[in-house]
Amino acid sequence: MAILQQALFVVLAGIAVWLFARNIGRIRRNILLGQDEDLTGNAPLRWKNMLLLAFGQKKMFRNPLVALMHFVIYAGFIIINIEVLEIVLDGILGTHRLFFPWLGGFYSFLINFFEILAAGVLLVCVVFLARRNIIKLKRFISKDLDGWPRSDANYILITEIVLMTLFITMNSADRALQLQGAEHYHDTGSFIISGLVAPAMEGLSASSLVMIERGCWWLHIIGIFAFLNYLPYSKHLHILLAFPNAYYARLNVMGKMENMENVQNEVKYMMQPELAPTGEQAPQKFGAKDVFDLSWKNLLDAYSCTECGRCSTACPANQTGKLLSPRKIMMDTRDRLEAVGKNINANGEYKDDGKNLFSHITVEELRACTTCNACVQECPVSISPLDIILQLRRSLIMEDSNAPQEWNVMFGNIENNFAPWKFSPDDRDKWVEEMH
Repeated sequence: MAILQQALFVVLAGIAVWLFARNIGRIRRNILLGQDEDLTGNAPLRWKNMLLLAFGQKKMFRNPLVALMHFVIYAGFIIINIEVLEIVLDGILGTHRLFFPWLGGFYSFLINFFEILAAGVLLVCVVFLARRNIIKLKRFISKDLDGWPRSDANYILITEIVLMTLFITMNSADRALQLQGAEHYHDTGSFIISGLVAPAMEGLSASSLVMIERGCWWLHIIGIFAFLNYLPYSKHLHILLAFPNAYYARLNVMGKMENMENVQNEVKYMMQPELAPTGEQAPQKFGAKDVFDLSWKNLLDAYSCTECGRCSTACPANQTGKLLSPRKIMMDTRDRLEAVGKNINANGEYKDDGKNLFSHITVEELRACTTCNACVQECPVSISPLDIILQLRRSLIMEDSNAPQEWNVMFGNIENNFAPWKFSPDDRDKWVEEMH
């Protein structure tokens, strides 16, 4: 029987890991559909960013209470899953609490620490569910989240509650069996939370307690494997991608816009025609129309988005009733990238489907952006919706000549008068004479 359970566990674990690896490979392929961008310099600062922003959640602590609750969930997810290592090894080897004989009293300290975190995660998940569904904070009831995104967040919180409940119940039944002197159940000493529940379970028979303990053990690990394979389809993929996204953050001064090499070359060739390349050249592209035209970092940003809405809450255009929502820009980019990925899966390569990013993001949204960088400043994981907006606007103006008349007048004035106004430089200087 024990060998059968071990075999079942190995098969289950193998399938879960294989599915997860396949899904992560798919996401990696999708991200690498973007243009090359070198973000490898200054490694010390990048490691610092990763530790402070991704693990330490530095930006979240502008609101200390919410940051503390979020950190409890995040730390709980990472640290409690150290226990999963023991569960996996127990499942493969057919042992029970494999690490206890090696760690002794320190083992009980670790389990107590895990239980405190588990209780914290339980409490915080209940609070977060209330914030989303009872208090209904404005950024959580936005139409950006209609449908699947809103359900996704609730499913994850409920799953966390179930997993933590199973963990504590498993330990409670285990401790009750220890108190009864059941075979194979090491006396680890009382646990800080499950130890309070265990005495109430002592009245149950050993077979009932074993059934509860084993049932919770299996449900807990099956839940973790299921959660692992749910992540690639969920906004909670940021749990993993926040780390590389923070590491590969752009280190330029905020607000700095990169010049377009294509435009610089066009000007250079106009001024010095002898430098222009000879022969037939591929048509130059300006800005971005689709995900293929964005950089891989833009696409990593899209997959790393937590959908928390802090960017949209800080956006002055959004807060004054404009159609723009930086959160929606990131979600739309991810949706388009997923559609492209499915297209590639179905056809072996991308077949033009007649759609692009403008099938998801409207011109009105893009024109509402003031390029103030508030969304970039607020993002907890160093995402830049602004960079995508700029690339799309460049395409609209430089590829499609799609700009409001007021903008075209300004562009013409800059081209002819070297300033946004219709007056020539000589006319603009006349006010100095009038002052004398």
